Amino acid sequence: MASRWIRPEVYPLFAATGVAVGICAMQLVRNITGNPEVRVTKENRAAGILDNFEEGEKYRENAVRRFVRNKKPQIMPSINNFFSEPN
Repeated sequence: MASRWIRPEVYPLFAATGVAVGICAMQLVRNITGNPEVRVTKENRAAGILDNFEEGEKYRENAVRRFVRNKKPQIMPSINNFFSEPN
């Protein structure tokens, strides 16, 4: 019965679904642990609205955003430059 459902043709589907679930789980964990607006414990929820701008800035400026900040918004800039700029 298992050989009917688990075929080599469905491995890419399993991989794509696994990557999507992994990304969702990573974002969920990131928001629960690092987002300054999410409060899980009862003591933190009782604190109300906090004006903690440094914590919000730290959450917003993550490593990916810092990495791509000064990059060109192109996927393959060398190929784009080859075909678009004159010699």
